[in-house]
Amino acid sequence: MREVGAYEAKTRLAELLDAVLAGETITISRHGQPVAVMMPIPSRRQMPPDQVIARLRQRRRQARLDGISLSALIAEGRK
Repeated sequence: MREVGAYEAKTRLAELLDAVLAGETITISRHGQPVAVMMPIPSRRQMPPDQVIARLRQRRRQARLDGISLSALIAEGRK
């Protein structure tokens, strides 16, 4: 893990972001005290659109109102 000062981080932000995108973790310090950490965010697995649609339809089939009408739920929410 690399440590850089706040001034250096400000002047070289684009370069530091490239390093973070490459997987590096960088600590930013002020007057020798660590104040922030820049690290890559965990990547999210992307699903193809047809799989997303299929999962949404499946969840919609599983959601039940248990005999309550949608209009009754809307009216209750407006109270």
